[in-house]
Order: sequence, then structure tokens, then C-alpha cells
Amino acid sequence: MTMEDSSVPFLSNADAAVQSAVRKQKIKPLSLLPLVALIFYDVSGGPFGIEDAVSAGGPLLAILGFLILPLVWSVPEALITAELATTFPENSGYVAWVTAAFGPFWGFQEGFWSWVSGVTDNSLYPVMFLSYLDALVPGLKTGWQRNLLLVVVSLALSYLNYRGLHIVGRTAVVMTGFIILPFLVLMCLALPHIKPANWVVVDLKTVQWGAFLNVMFWNLNYWDSVSTLAGEVPNPGKTFPRALFGAVILVTTTYALPLIFGVGVTTDIADWKLGYFASLAKQVGGHWLSWWMVAAAAVSQIGQFEAEMSSDSFQLLGMAERGFLPKGLARRSKHDTPTIGIILSSLGVLTLSTFDFLQIVELLNIVYCLAELMEFAAFLYLRYKVPNLYRPYRVPLPNWAVTLMLVPAGALLLTILALPIARGDWEMMAWTGGCILLGLLLYPFLQTARKREWFEFAGVSPHDFQSNLYASLPVVTGSDLSTRPVINGAPVMTADELHVGRAQEPLVAVPPHAADPDHVDESLL
Repeated sequence: MTMEDSSVPFLSNADAAVQSAVRKQKIKPLSLLPLVALIFYDVSGGPFGIEDAVSAGGPLLAILGFLILPLVWSVPEALITAELATTFPENSGYVAWVTAAFGPFWGFQEGFWSWVSGVTDNSLYPVMFLSYLDALVPGLKTGWQRNLLLVVVSLALSYLNYRGLHIVGRTAVVMTGFIILPFLVLMCLALPHIKPANWVVVDLKTVQWGAFLNVMFWNLNYWDSVSTLAGEVPNPGKTFPRALFGAVILVTTTYALPLIFGVGVTTDIADWKLGYFASLAKQVGGHWLSWWMVAAAAVSQIGQFEAEMSSDSFQLLGMAERGFLPKGLARRSKHDTPTIGIILSSLGVLTLSTFDFLQIVELLNIVYCLAELMEFAAFLYLRYKVPNLYRPYRVPLPNWAVTLMLVPAGALLLTILALPIARGDWEMMAWTGGCILLGLLLYPFLQTARKREWFEFAGVSPHDFQSNLYASLPVVTGSDLSTRPVINGAPVMTADELHVGRAQEPLVAVPPHAADPDHVDESLL
């Protein structure tokens, strides 16, 4: 069985299996460059949004943060994503990782926390878009005009997502170039005015550590979001590691260089608030560069919205295809996009966009930290307990080294989780507790709904999905059964060991020749 075959899920009947294989071979819309661009927008979208890190921590801490934190946080998260997304290349993404390690209950919690965090994150971008647009057309940040435009902008951007990933991916590539270009011009014009002494300004007594850490973390997270698009990528075993490597370099560079040049020409730290790059552009280049920067900022928000919406909606689709959610959420439009997932994610965006920038950042970070800790645990569990699992890309480090690699990143996650407790922020603690409680209640409710047939569910049950995650993969021979996780009272087995089509009937796997859309194996019908 090839790696490409392993990307095809188990289905409840043979006809659906063949149709799924045909669709997946005909439509694989995300090639390397569009995938790099979507990761860039999932994580960054350009330097817009880093300004508050300077006002909260000062130039020195901000510069060091964007040089060091990518090594401590971004690289480990990107490496984990590359290994696990290529091992389980499907649209349920990190839900599959956690389910494979700890079972469907915790897989559902991972999916729910990640979706809540992603939708909360996406509610930032229409708000930021209106903030930059307000610089050209004043009066759009308050009153009925704001609410009307939030609805219009969200619906318009959601429609672009509905039209398909091939449009989103190509658009993201063009938009990335448009965003980077004005910063290149800004840096060239700022170069003669740089004062290196500005780079080392810091006052530890005035540092707002909570705001600083949250803004830094938000600007460098969501590397794992692209895993929910793994089922839309041709040859993910090669494409994903390359795309993530390119995106890490692109994100780090587009943060650090504009920041270094920017603080080099200005000493007024208090001015570094959301939108300050437009003022800085006016200072060093004039009105024309300021307008260009505002336009680039608006384009950045659009790109980030599209990338996050793609991840969130395809995650719901992937969970529905695997039996975690009702079948209606697996419905695809004529453009092969998840219609209901886009609608639900858009409703969440409209609800949460009533908060201000820093509030939204903290709300999304706190839930995201829960999901990331679960992903780290799943990664280590699979490394130690299932060492012979077929991994098209494997982080080139032994188990003890990847464990050490995750210690600083894990400490960062725990620190951000502890911040609301340390300052007695009951609203944030209530938000966190509410998200945890809702996820704990939703899973048994949905399983009861499946059992009593309140809703129609697609495919197999979540418990069967866990078994099939292993059975659908090639095997690395020589694995000791005693070292494998136990599911339903027996060690997990792979396809080569189980001969899945016979051992787990009526479940069937798509055979290798199903990659040919003109061929249908009559033995499966």
C-alpha cells in the first residue's frame, strides 16, 4: 500500500469507497506554493499585529522574541505537524493524531478546542480589516456602520472560501507578494535613518508580561491548522515538510526584519499599537507609502481570514466524514468545499467579533494551548508506543531528543494557561472552563444521537475510525505487538497484518488501482 493510498479513509460501503477515490484523484487543489501561502496566512499574514509586542515589552524584548521564539515554538510545532500530517494525511487533521493515541473521546475534545480557537482567531480579521479601512474612510469602527460592514465583509470572504481551495490558494500566493513588497520599500527608505541604539531599549519594570506573551504567541501559532487540509494535498509526504520549512523561513523573516528596521527609526514605544506600520510608512516615505501599507494590511486580513476559514471548515468536514459529527457537516458544494462548515464558522466569527483585539487574542490563545498540549502528548505517545508506525516524514531526531525539544514549548503553553489564574481573571477562567465543559458534554450527546438515530452519521463510528487509522497504513515489519496500543481488547494491527477488506467487513479499503479514475474493481461492487 502506498502513502497516497493511506490518505483515503475507510468508508461504510464499496460504492462510496470507489467514488471517494475517484474524487480525491481528480481534485487535489493544493500544490507547494499555494500550501506555503496558506500556512503563511494561518500563522502570520505579514507583520501586521506585532506592533503591540513593542509597546508591551519594548524594542529589545520584541526583537529577541521574534528571533528566539520561532526556534523554541514554531520549529517544534512545524516539525510535529510535518510528521503527523503525513502519517495521517486527511482532513480531520489533529483529530486523527489524538484519536490514534488516546481514543475518540479525546480526539473529539482536540477537534472541538481547535475549532473554537480557530473561529475565535478568525473573528480578529474582519475587526482588523475595518481598523485599517477606517484610516481611509473614518467612522467605520463604531455604530451601525461597523456591524453592517462586519456582516458584509464576513459573508463576502466566506463566499470566496466557498468557491474552492484552488481559488483561495492561488489568491494567497499573489496576496503574499503584494503584502511583502511595501515592507521591502519601507526598509530601503528607513535604512539611512536607523539608530542601532534603539534596538536595545528595554525597561523590565514596565513590561506588560501578559500582553507581551499573548501577542508574541498569537503571532507565531497555528502551524498545525494546515493539517486539516492534508486530504487536499497531492503527495503530502513530500509536499508538507517542504511547505512547512519554507513557511517557517518566510514567517520569521517577515516578522523580524520590518520590526528591526521599524524600531531602528523611532524611539516612541507608546505609538506601537495596532496599525502603527501605516504611520511609520508615512514618516519614512510619505502619504503614498502609508496608503500602500493600509492596502497591504487590508489584504493581509483577507488572506488570514481565508486560510483560517479553510482550516476550520475542512476540520468539521473531516470530523463528519469520520463519524464524529452528523453527516450534514460532510456535505460538499459543487466547488468541493464544506458548505455547512463554512456557514457555522462564519456564524462564530460574527458572534466573537464584538470583542476588542487583545481580548480576542487571549480568548483564542487559552483554548489553543489546551489543544496543543494534547497534540504534544499524542506525538510523544505515538513515538514511544508505536515506533514502527509508517511515517512518510519522520522528525530526524531520536525519541529522547524530540522530548527535550518539546520541553520549552510545553513550558510556554503552561505559562500562558497560568496567566489568567495568576492575575485572578475570572472571566477568562470561566471561558476556559466553559469550553472544556461543553466539549465533555457534546461527545456523549452525539454518541447518544448516533445510537438513537436522532441524526444521520456518515461512515464508521469514532471507535472504528481509531482502529482504521492504523489498519489503513502500511506496516513497518518487526513491530512487537506488546508495544502497541490496545483497542477493543487487542493490539492495533495494520493493513498488511489484518488484510483489512476481509478482516473488518463490511468496512473496505480503497485498493491501489482505485487511483485510476477510469478503473473500478468489480469485486468491490
